[in-house]
Amino acid sequence: MRELRLIAALARVALMNAAQYRASFLVDLVTGAVSTVGIVLPLALVYNHTERIAGWSFHESLLVTGFFLLLQGAVGLAVEPNLSAIVEGVRSGALDYLVLKPVDAQLVASMQRIAPAKIWHLLAGVGVVLWGLSALPSPSLVASLTAVVLFVVGLFATYALWVLVICTSFWFVKVDNLSYLLVAVVDAGRWPVTVYKGWVRLFLTVVIPVAMVTSYPALALLGRLGPWLAVQGVVVAIVLLVISRVAWLLALSRYTSASS
Repeated sequence: MRELRLIAALARVALMNAAQYRASFLVDLVTGAVSTVGIVLPLALVYNHTERIAGWSFHESLLVTGFFLLLQGAVGLAVEPNLSAIVEGVRSGALDYLVLKPVDAQLVASMQRIAPAKIWHLLAGVGVVLWGLSALPSPSLVASLTAVVLFVVGLFATYALWVLVICTSFWFVKVDNLSYLLVAVVDAGRWPVTVYKGWVRLFLTVVIPVAMVTSYPALALLGRLGPWLAVQGVVVAIVLLVISRVAWLLALSRYTSASS
């Protein structure tokens, strides 16, 4: 209960801080709308020349695109702003104020900031998923719940990957290139995972499991997800979370204040 109250308080403060910059919110909202069109438009252009890609119809692929937009929204809303703040704290020494508090430093570091304009991506993601489902058979309740669970588990895996990247800032001055690389790889999740072959598909399902957040929930809604893939997704997420937690504790133990 103490942790839940702490999370609620942190979220409230982060939202109040974000509300101070209303002009930025509006600009980000417009940018988000334009980027959403830029994500869906290539899919429509490709399917203008073919009916199926790697066994996926246009509306089936829309499910993947919708979950990709939800992923972008969740990461942009809370994950990226907070973990990027850790890098700034390491450089400036502001991380001292965080590690001295009598609470879990990783929890506080993950809940300090919020980007409300990214809610647009979440709304757009829901809309695109519903668009895809409008021309498909209605999924069962079990399939829908499985899709939601896999998406949430995939978000935890994505968060763990961001933590691993940010932990390198305790040793290296600049980690921007690693962040850009992670964003570029995650961008591959906008397409169904069966489009990729061989080691690329393995990489996107185990090493950087973006397919678990986009393609797996879509497959669950379509009734094509085998139980083994669902179990694999959960196991990969747990392993990544454990590794990221160990990496965080190790990085924190090596932290020496930049302000001292």
